[in-house]
Amino acid sequence: MLARAHATDLPGHDSVPPQERRTHVTYRTVQVNREGRLDGMDIVAEEVPVALVYNGVSHAVMLATPADLEDFALGFSLTEGIVAQRREIYDIVVQPGELGVEVQIEIASARFAALKARRRNLTGRTGCGLCGVESLEAAVRHPAPLAQRVRVHDDVILRAMTELPAHQPLHTLTGGAHAAAWADLDGNLLLAREDVGRHNALDKLIGALAHSSIDLTAGFVAVTSRASVEMVQKAASQGISLLAAVSAPTAYAVRVAAEANVALVGFARAGRFSYYT
Repeated sequence: MLARAHATDLPGHDSVPPQERRTHVTYRTVQVNREGRLDGMDIVAEEVPVALVYNGVSHAVMLATPADLEDFALGFSLTEGIVAQRREIYDIVVQPGELGVEVQIEIASARFAALKARRRNLTGRTGCGLCGVESLEAAVRHPAPLAQRVRVHDDVILRAMTELPAHQPLHTLTGGAHAAAWADLDGNLLLAREDVGRHNALDKLIGALAHSSIDLTAGFVAVTSRASVEMVQKAASQGISLLAAVSAPTAYAVRVAAEANVALVGFARAGRFSYYT
């Protein structure tokens, strides 16, 4: 009853093992409408457990789309404060297996010691931003206010959001993936990453930006999801001062964005958007 689809050919995957590249699967379905039932086929986004293992010790297991996992590991490490800079990661090795994917990350010894000191288990569901956090103090992260904020014309944001669907090949196939994209000061999208989880997509993008050494003060992030507080925290932690979301922000996200001097845009679609900060 099950037929597997070929992998989606996304840019920059030449070094990724074939087992990791299966981003979607095709299933036989029974489609129901007012006229009755009809046998059909549907393409579904893949979702697997991804274990992030630092210096041999498992720290987090996330459910994610098994693509761009080196970017994911780097972005997660940066936005969660496990490392402060890309150079503190010495190696990333992706090891697909029967139960999921293990990503072995070698970090500087000082950073690993700090990680062990504040150790927390983030094992949880897709899109879970606070799973495993042990206290309210740990959950309430307030990034330092950014010294300066990128300023762009309103038309630039509209241009970037209009381009966004063209950079979502997995979502086009499945209807089940989020995207995060980097736009330059003219609204051109330079990088995009997709995942079934909105936080994962943003971490993948931030990792890709770090790999590309792109200046994060010279552009902004566009996302296809709602703007939750974790999205604002992740962006602000990397010096990204404008976050534009297709859907709504949360009140907490607005408050943290204001504190962090991040311009927060919501409901950016169909030729319109709203500034919340």
